[in-house]
Amino acid sequence: MDSSKTWYQSKTVWGGLIAILASVLQATGVELGAETQSELVDIAVTLSGAAGGLLAIYGRLTATTSIEAIGGKTTG
Repeated sequence: MDSSKTWYQSKTVWGGLIAILASVLQATGVELGAETQSELVDIAVTLSGAAGGLLAIYGRLTATTSIEAIGGKTTG
């Protein structure tokens, strides 16, 4: 693999988590079909990406130190 991403951007990770959730729900009498699980994966990936972006912006706005760019110039 040439590129990487964070765990919450991975459909495989979300698919696994939702499959576990579906199994737990089935054990309690609630069933999720394959199509519903697939839709939940797409929603989870979209929401986690948005949450990650918001967290990054919040982190930068509330940071108490500046970022030093390559070459030593200080930014934001």
